[in-house]
Amino acid sequence: MDIKIETSRLTLRPWGEEDIEQLTLGLNDLKLAKWLAFVPHPYSTSHAKNWIKRCQEISNASIRPNAYEFAVELRPERIVIGGVSLNKIDWQAGTGGGGIWIANHYQGRGYGGEAFEAKIRFAFCELGLTKLVNGYFDGNENSWAMQRKLGYRRVAEVTSRCMADGRQTIEHVTTLLRSDWEDRED
Repeated sequence: MDIKIETSRLTLRPWGEEDIEQLTLGLNDLKLAKWLAFVPHPYSTSHAKNWIKRCQEISNASIRPNAYEFAVELRPERIVIGGVSLNKIDWQAGTGGGGIWIANHYQGRGYGGEAFEAKIRFAFCELGLTKLVNGYFDGNENSWAMQRKLGYRRVAEVTSRCMADGRQTIEHVTTLLRSDWEDRED
């Protein structure tokens, strides 16, 4: 499934083997990885190769996959600056989840919000999902600010563990309903 989503500055596209170097560079940064639940540190080339292989298997698995994993590419430079996920899709319930990361060098320029908003639009308008469940680790106020701006609400707190540094932390669970999203856009 070769889905590409264009925004004014970004292309969200499937991961490919040509992305191994940028993926490794982006995620082999503890300042970034400490905010991500399932990213080990150090993040190696073999981790990147395995991730890309997994993403390709997911996208080829069925007509209605349970996940879409996108590289976030800066246009027109065609540099991968991050990744965004729409995963844990439950087609019957109309729900999905997923997160985002933007390499530290590219943070603070609105790329994360732009990519995340494109994912939301895809989930609600193209796939017909009705609810997205996301979250952020305690202390990651930038993630919460972005999610709040896009209409998310905090709904729960759960104990979680960060794979990169092994610490136990609180994950704030957030949700966005399609009806709230549609009301927001009017």
